[in-house]
Amino acid sequence: MIRLEHVTKSYRRHKAVSDLSLAVPAGEIYGFLGPNGAGKTTTIRMVAGALAPTSGTIRLGGHDLSRKPREAKSILGYIPDRPFLYEKLSGWEFLIFTADLYKIGRARGEAKAGELLELFELWDWRDELIENYSHGMKQRLIMAGALLPSPRILVVDEPMVGLDPRGAKLVMDIFKTMARRDGVAVFISTHTMSLASRLCDRIGIISRGALAAEGTEEELRRQSKAEGGDLEDLFLDLTSDSGLPVLGGGSPEGGRPGAGEA
Repeated sequence: MIRLEHVTKSYRRHKAVSDLSLAVPAGEIYGFLGPNGAGKTTTIRMVAGALAPTSGTIRLGGHDLSRKPREAKSILGYIPDRPFLYEKLSGWEFLIFTADLYKIGRARGEAKAGELLELFELWDWRDELIENYSHGMKQRLIMAGALLPSPRILVVDEPMVGLDPRGAKLVMDIFKTMARRDGVAVFISTHTMSLASRLCDRIGIISRGALAAEGTEEELRRQSKAEGGDLEDLFLDLTSDSGLPVLGGGSPEGGRPGAGEA
């Protein structure tokens, strides 16, 4: 569903992302980890279509994002790390506005908006102005908006920012359901090691703009010198100057055994 082939993003002489190749099949939750300045957010923005790569190809559901942006973005849901919202709208009005943008019929849009407000525990606040929402409520509302058009691909930047433990568990359960039941490809950028460990099927670690390691947590443990350590130990080992060299721009084949690209 998500496929990056030799993607590079340069700013003058600086390469924020260098020859990055990876793939996320349908039904997989892929965690994307890296230290500050490693190229994580740049990659997320390129996959979401908010930033164009300098070179390389990004395909969403088989659609080349640069050549067929409308088709690629029509199957994409994007959740940024900060909930930018129209705060003079109510939660209900925001979701109906979103449904109109996606040209979802009024009856279907209202039904879906109601389902999502219930799912994200915002129904009782549906008529309140968004400016009165807490940060965590705003984050859940922006997630509801991203899920409104029933995307086949979900790109998420730091999903748990501002969420309390109950909200974080709720969101993790929703992502798992989307992947397992609906076959959605979920691409998550996070700094939270425990989240990646509990939620993600595979993990990619980016360092200095390139992929340093990729695989399940057990596969990463076998690649790393930090035998027997937790994911934080693996992360520190793989992103240190003395850790493994970054992976080259090889084939972006990825996913669990038997998983193919849609």
